Amino acid sequence: MAANKHDDSVIEASKAIVASLPPMKDLTTDNITENVHAINSQTPDPRLKYLLDRLVVHLHELARETRLSTDEWMAGIMFLTSVGQICTDVRQEFILLSDVLGLSLLVDSIDHPKPPNSTEGTVLGPFHTHEAPHSTLGSDISSDPDGEPCLVVCTLKDVSGKPIEGAKIDVWETDSKGFYDVQYQERDGPDGRAVLTSDKNGDFFFKAIVPVPYPIPHDGPVGKLLKLLKRHPYRPSHMHFMFAKDGFDPLITALYLRNDPFESSDAVFGVKDSLVVDLGKVNAEQAKKYGVKEGSALIEYDFVLVTDQEAQELREKKAMEAMKAQGRKMKMWKGLPIPDLD
Repeated sequence: MAANKHDDSVIEASKAIVASLPPMKDLTTDNITENVHAINSQTPDPRLKYLLDRLVVHLHELARETRLSTDEWMAGIMFLTSVGQICTDVRQEFILLSDVLGLSLLVDSIDHPKPPNSTEGTVLGPFHTHEAPHSTLGSDISSDPDGEPCLVVCTLKDVSGKPIEGAKIDVWETDSKGFYDVQYQERDGPDGRAVLTSDKNGDFFFKAIVPVPYPIPHDGPVGKLLKLLKRHPYRPSHMHFMFAKDGFDPLITALYLRNDPFESSDAVFGVKDSLVVDLGKVNAEQAKKYGVKEGSALIEYDFVLVTDQEAQELREKKAMEAMKAQGRKMKMWKGLPIPDLD
């Protein structure tokens, strides 16, 4: 059998890289971080360089601070391996892990800052799909015969109160048993979800079912982690919304029902006070207008989007304030902070 042969071009390219690198020092627990920085600093992308710099610092400090053992680090590696192995096209365990650690909400809040008079964002969750049908306003998005019918009536405006016409609105929710359509192996298409378009008045409305609380998938590694932490896997009753319109900052959010038993302990930290709503009742006028039964459940909400420019200005302002508070000399590069080395 012929011996394996390494790619000569890779060998030559590697030799060229070596020639440009600073020599590594005798590696110790005290200087390993600066050596990794030296090796990583050759990238021409200043944002990547900064991200890797901070990632290495915090990972190394975690190991030093906790005196991390080899067994613990290998357990962590095997945990992340198992998270990746359970991921599928309809189940994203890494998003779930990010959610239960509070990282998803943190990143969304940083990347999509909201002025006080706009709608706050929240977590996407692992069950959004791109297969929802385009539906007309007033459509019934759920075929669940056991769900309690619910009329959803909303408006969409900018921060000045001007209606936003033609926005794409993704909506999705579970069935009455607390399962999303993609969690059923025998499903024959999307259900409990739709894509709508706001009308000239910025209005949109549809028929659904009253949201119910449900557990996040807890039969995998993330579920095992929650058990170790003595945490429950439940999310409070909610309905997801995602908005997209040229010129506006994308909004991923959800509405949560007030007084749900899990309202104050959401497994993925998604609840915000401004997104908690009361479940109302359809009056006679609404029943006639929307073709639903008087007295049936009702969710009403006024969504407010911010423009791309408004979001960018606020994002940069908050970024520089945060960097200043950390004592860092920074500048903006492609809308993101990097060290100011000038």
